[in-house]
Amino acid sequence: MKNLIDKASECHKLSKPEITAILRDNSVDEYLFRAADEVRRKYIGDEVYLRALVEFSNICRCNCFYCGLRAANKNVERYRLTGEEILNCAKHAVAQGYKTIVLQSGEDLFYTAEILAEIISEIKKLGVAITLSIGERSFEEYKILKEAGADRFLLRIETTNKELYAKFHPGQNVENRKKCLYDLKKLGFETGTGSLIGLPGQTEEDLAEDILFYKELNSDMIGIGPLITHELTPLAGQANGDLTLALKVMALTRLLLPDINIPATTAMETLQPNGRILALQAGANVVMPNVTDNAHKKNYEIYPGKVSVDYTELDEKLKQIGRKISTGRGFRSDNGGFYEDCR
Repeated sequence: MKNLIDKASECHKLSKPEITAILRDNSVDEYLFRAADEVRRKYIGDEVYLRALVEFSNICRCNCFYCGLRAANKNVERYRLTGEEILNCAKHAVAQGYKTIVLQSGEDLFYTAEILAEIISEIKKLGVAITLSIGERSFEEYKILKEAGADRFLLRIETTNKELYAKFHPGQNVENRKKCLYDLKKLGFETGTGSLIGLPGQTEEDLAEDILFYKELNSDMIGIGPLITHELTPLAGQANGDLTLALKVMALTRLLLPDINIPATTAMETLQPNGRILALQAGANVVMPNVTDNAHKKNYEIYPGKVSVDYTELDEKLKQIGRKISTGRGFRSDNGGFYEDCR
């Protein structure tokens, strides 16, 4: 199995059976994590990009089975930030040193493309990059957002398995999700996606398909998170996802897409106290601290127990593992890791 990991480290290619075999073999986990860390160091270096996360609305039209913000959950105290409140969060983050602002919400259509474009235009005056994570919109809406100055868009596919996707996303289908991702790429967004690890019925073959889809899309960033179940969703009582398996999917993604940006997700740290550091030592190079004001942060509960980290605390933890906070905005093209797959 180590020879397959070596092959992926050098050639950045694996077949579905090869990926599946590595995911199933727990004896090579540490070897895989070291390989991913070495590839990360080779193509990106030791700097860690920070993205300031602003959760500006917890209102959502969707009913995803795993999400505490689902429309059917009537026990959530819903909120929307005004444009001024969003801008103030961004200004606060910039004052702390952040170079990227991530605007994230449920699928809240109150914020039209035109409303969001005005907010984006104001934030761009602060000299930062902007990432959006607002769900599925039309090509025309994405175009308005790009022209307003948005740089990146994160739209996690969660699973590429058609049956699982339909089961856990009522009224939605994976083909439209993929169309949105390709629309974003066509418009010139740095495009991010990712998977939820531990969905009931999900197999290693499914996860291998997910990784190959990232490769096919040539995604610029990938977020991998273990499932953390919420008591107010249909998945209440189900087991949480496995952190080690999530780290393995992340590490394999690093081997196949060596120069992309990969966050050490908050879900990993929530599931295990040192989960973020483990991720940073297994291929990750991004952290997304939450800068939403405390009055609203508690109500953006996709899953329970979300942990927070501040800039100073994170800086100290990174120094302990030989890493440092980057002063750049962290575009994929900045990583300077041009590579070619082996033929």
